[in-house]
Amino acid sequence: MDLFKRLTYMGLVMACSYVPGHGQVLRLNYSQTYQTIHSFGASDCWSLAMVGRYYPEEKKKQIAEWLFSLEKDANGNPKGIGLSQWRFNIGAGSAEQGKESRITNEWRRAEGFYGTDGSLNFEKQIGQRYFLQAAQQYQVPYTLGFLNSSPVQMTQNGFAFGSGKLGEWNFRREKIHDWVNFLVDVATHFSFTYVSPFNEPQWDWAAGKSGNASQEGTPINNGDIAWAVKQLDEGIRKKGLQTKIVIPEAGQLDYLYRKNTNRSATQQDNQIEQFFQAESPAYVGNLASVEKVVAGHSYFTTSPSAQLIQKRQDLQLETAKHGVNFWQSEYCILGDNAGEIKGNGMDLGMKTALYVAKVIHADLVYAQASSWSWWLSVSANDYKDGLIYVMNGGQKGENDANKYDAGLYDSKTLWAFGNYARFVRPGMKRFEVQIDRVNTLVSGYQTNDQTVLVLVNLGDAFDLKIPGLGKRQSMMSYVTSASENLAAHRIKGNQVSLPRESVVTLVYENP
Repeated sequence: MDLFKRLTYMGLVMACSYVPGHGQVLRLNYSQTYQTIHSFGASDCWSLAMVGRYYPEEKKKQIAEWLFSLEKDANGNPKGIGLSQWRFNIGAGSAEQGKESRITNEWRRAEGFYGTDGSLNFEKQIGQRYFLQAAQQYQVPYTLGFLNSSPVQMTQNGFAFGSGKLGEWNFRREKIHDWVNFLVDVATHFSFTYVSPFNEPQWDWAAGKSGNASQEGTPINNGDIAWAVKQLDEGIRKKGLQTKIVIPEAGQLDYLYRKNTNRSATQQDNQIEQFFQAESPAYVGNLASVEKVVAGHSYFTTSPSAQLIQKRQDLQLETAKHGVNFWQSEYCILGDNAGEIKGNGMDLGMKTALYVAKVIHADLVYAQASSWSWWLSVSANDYKDGLIYVMNGGQKGENDANKYDAGLYDSKTLWAFGNYARFVRPGMKRFEVQIDRVNTLVSGYQTNDQTVLVLVNLGDAFDLKIPGLGKRQSMMSYVTSASENLAAHRIKGNQVSLPRESVVTLVYENP
């Protein structure tokens, strides 16, 4: 190895000078490292309950390949995005209640494994089980079972949605042992790596003026979360399970680290300190089954750019203070995002893909997320919430037209997500990398053997020079752009061309 390369990989040479006509400045500092990557994931809510039950086998296999595969085609192009975590919605049983569930949209109702007599029926949720089994067959490293609501047999109101009172857990406390046994048995049966008992505890999930609700869900305060988690930890330990508990799936990142929010009165904020500071009455950080992470959702914190960065920097300071990792466990585009992009309207193109890639970059770099997950892996909605869409004859929506069979549409968001998920694998360490170019974001990841760089180019095409590459090293680029989906290109030398408005992953072996 020549001296320049040796110093570069030691982190002592950090800059490649700009040479006119050859590329932009890139700085790599391998010695400055940050978080270890855990996983990239997505959930099976809600469309896969229908797709997995009714759709033709070849279409279900295509969806599974897009989501889970690490294989390449004959030209070296990835067949899928290689998710490393799969999130399974453990239903509350509103589907069995039908219209009496008061959840008007049957796509948003979920079957439950828990029966009226307390027995478990693992033949339920057949559509979701199809894709859980597919994830396991593709050897997805991590699976997580999450609850939006406890089984309806255990709720106060007999439904899978809340009372409308913030902080009031829709649960009959005398059922806690049944609840623990239920979760332990489900986790055992499906060999879940993780269970997440509460989803977005800050929202009320109540029926509206019509008396109907939009989906399963319940609020819960920090004290009740801690109480239930302590009971669940005991049940997991008695069973000898390796399954870990993940909390709190905050509905907004602010609730993880901020005090004096609009959820302070109901004890639903400041959750990092509440759960992971030893002096707190809600402390659960000493429990063997509790994963040392805080999970939160990036909704409503991504625009404008100053807020996108500042909130994540504030979050990172708090996680570092308490010695826990951060998982961004659910995101899609909601609202109007300060006028930058609207959630309404399905978009298969690069506009949504680039916005999402910018959010992923911010969560990884500024919040130092070790895990990042999307919301709906498959959507039928006219909304920016899916990686893959189902649509029959131009008809959009969760309706009978798309329930039994429909066309499959892969989005640029799917493949741009794959620029991270497919190549930034569990166990990789993020290291410092910078570029002196407006509208270009870059992050770097490494193992002893391999370096991965992910670049989000929000502007025009340009050439980039990678410092420290020797003549014997080969480099691959994988491009998602208006015309390509994770397309593989072998790079000769150390210069690569980045198309306009693209997400590009560069992979090369370390000497």
